Amino acid sequence: MEDFSAKISNLDKANILIEALPYIQKFSGSTVVIKYGGHAMIDQELKEKVMLDILLLHTVGIRPVIVHGGGPEINTMLKRVGKESTFVQGLRVTDKETMEIAAMVLVGKLNTEIVSMLNSFGGKAVGLNGQDAKLLVAEKKPMQLANEQGLVKEIDLGYVGEIKKVTPGIITSLLDQGYIPVISPLAGGDDGESYNVNADTAAGTIAGCLKADKFLLLTDVKGIMRDINDPESLISVIPKEDVPAMMTEGIFKGGMIPKIECAVNALEQGTGTVHILDGRQPHAILLELFTDGGIGTMIK
Repeated sequence: MEDFSAKISNLDKANILIEALPYIQKFSGSTVVIKYGGHAMIDQELKEKVMLDILLLHTVGIRPVIVHGGGPEINTMLKRVGKESTFVQGLRVTDKETMEIAAMVLVGKLNTEIVSMLNSFGGKAVGLNGQDAKLLVAEKKPMQLANEQGLVKEIDLGYVGEIKKVTPGIITSLLDQGYIPVISPLAGGDDGESYNVNADTAAGTIAGCLKADKFLLLTDVKGIMRDINDPESLISVIPKEDVPAMMTEGIFKGGMIPKIECAVNALEQGTGTVHILDGRQPHAILLELFTDGGIGTMIK
């Protein structure tokens, strides 16, 4: 902040605040679900900037809900214990030992770190995972793959879950009391088992269930680009009804496809708008919500 302050005059600072004012007035009281992941979750300086952004939202009357991932950290811990990760269509095959390690990393380490950092900056954060108060109920996710001969066979993903029910009462109760919920993407099953669920899917499902005004997805790309090799081809706004045609055109590629799918699902459940942002950009959340230009892609 000192480096930033040195570069701008007091008048510039005042103009920045004035530009933000109508957005603060507009969004005060609204619920914003933030999927926190990617590089912004690894780099310490970016971590602090994201936490400060979230704390500012909370301070001006916005109700933030954080859902975090943790794939890279889980990979690191598995390597440390000599366990290889296997993925099928982007989903980690999760046996009992892997599930225990994932829970340890997501709940015991990452969730605690996020809550601690927010609270150290003066926030009121509370850590949750999807098993608390039956927030997320899942069942074993089925998977079928066709081999070269076209024969379809079942793939056992282990303890990978598919969300079947959301009970958001614990979230709304905490929001109403002025807390910031921080949620790990674990779910409980009616069979008594714990399941690891995709963090993007969990965040989108929670955003839809809460009918959040905004759902922010922090990623490691600028947003949706018409040409992935041309940074200047960023698409600022995408109407939801244009998504199927853009999917057919191949504009969405790789890991962006499931993010788009969960964004559309959130909108169909009642979320106001979805924003795909580059979490590597310092203060990306504030730049998207409180400036005239914004920085990412909004799906509405």
